[in-house]
Amino acid sequence: APMDYGRPIQTFVKKRLKKGKFLHSYYLTTLKVPSKGYLMSLYDNRGGAEVEQFRSDKGGLHLATRQKGGFLAQQGLILLTDLAHNLLADFYHFALSDSRFHTYGQKRIVNKLLNIPGKLIFENGLLSRVELLSTHENAEDLCICLKKYDFTE
Repeated sequence: APMDYGRPIQTFVKKRLKKGKFLHSYYLTTLKVPSKGYLMSLYDNRGGAEVEQFRSDKGGLHLATRQKGGFLAQQGLILLTDLAHNLLADFYHFALSDSRFHTYGQKRIVNKLLNIPGKLIFENGLLSRVELLSTHENAEDLCICLKKYDFTE
């Protein structure tokens, strides 16, 4: 059954023969393109930024191991990973970009920084302090970065 994407889309199907079987690839676009050939040229000439970003998200957010069987469950997972991606990008931009962690990608941020044991201290329902395990190699520098990050906005 057709899906409602909330706005007009064009659907193109590319059919190819591989090892005696036909394989089909579906392309959905909100662009108004005159033909499948034109869409394929746009698709083939797109930049590599998407590929690098997907690779970073896949490794950093462990997407390869998180797949759901149901369509709605998978859709929910995608929305949550989009949110996680945006939160990590915001955290990097405001807290890590001018630190010794500025070269860290998502995978290193998740595995090396966000896994430091510690606790959150709340006062009057608001986060007032973050205490990290002081013996961890990155704890002191990350505390400096967290002070730059404004949790109240």
